[in-house]
Amino acid sequence: MMLPLTRFVRAGGHQLECLLYPAHQENRPALVFLHEGLGSVAMWRDFPARVAHATGCQTLVYSRYGYGQSDSLTAPRETGYMHREAEQTLPELLAALELDRPVLIGHSDGASIALIHAGSAGCGLCRPVAGVIALAPHVFVEDISIRSIEAAKVTYTTSDMAQKLARYHRDAESTFWGWNDIWLSPEFRAWNIETYLPRITCPLLAIQGVDDEYGTTRQLDAIVAATGDADLLLLADCRHSAHKDQPEAVLKAILEFLDALPAAT
Repeated sequence: MMLPLTRFVRAGGHQLECLLYPAHQENRPALVFLHEGLGSVAMWRDFPARVAHATGCQTLVYSRYGYGQSDSLTAPRETGYMHREAEQTLPELLAALELDRPVLIGHSDGASIALIHAGSAGCGLCRPVAGVIALAPHVFVEDISIRSIEAAKVTYTTSDMAQKLARYHRDAESTFWGWNDIWLSPEFRAWNIETYLPRITCPLLAIQGVDDEYGTTRQLDAIVAATGDADLLLLADCRHSAHKDQPEAVLKAILEFLDALPAAT
């Protein structure tokens, strides 16, 4: 397998860190990895590389604004930050890299961004996608999410968490508080993307761990109720990061999902 290419691409008004794995099989969709609320290119570890190698797909992994080695966050996040990423930045990035009809693989915040983008396909800048794989998606805010984010705040201020995050982010302080502050703000309790779900027409796979500390299976229930035919995978002995806790099961599910996609027309 060829080595990935690291480059910076301007999208959404910022320079974004991108890691690109070339395709080594023809007629396969590109894959786009969308990280969690404290994630980055590096924090995916080797999972995207494993997926790229196993599938042969061209694969993009990128750090959003305020994460990894992308431009540092310079102002507090607003309630609509995931909508802006899905409806403005991601379409610009896909256009810049000439990625048509990709499969979006999102984790947590990244899964929500993937769902918003897929539910906005054909509207504004959003392009159609071949499929969505949502790991631990959020479609509304739950009490369990807030409790865990409050606990993360305590951990960050009383431990070496900042030093650990600094290994993966240019500015760990702004990364952490940008995420933590908006999720714990009173106005964010009303955040909800369920109206996007019925407009998703591409194949959809949602994966969650039964021990997810950031959300319950009510998230998956809402996705099924709104879309009607989403595929679900609930994993035992698995917390919020299924690709870390159960990597073999998640890799197998991704391969099966891609193999079942209808041929491009």
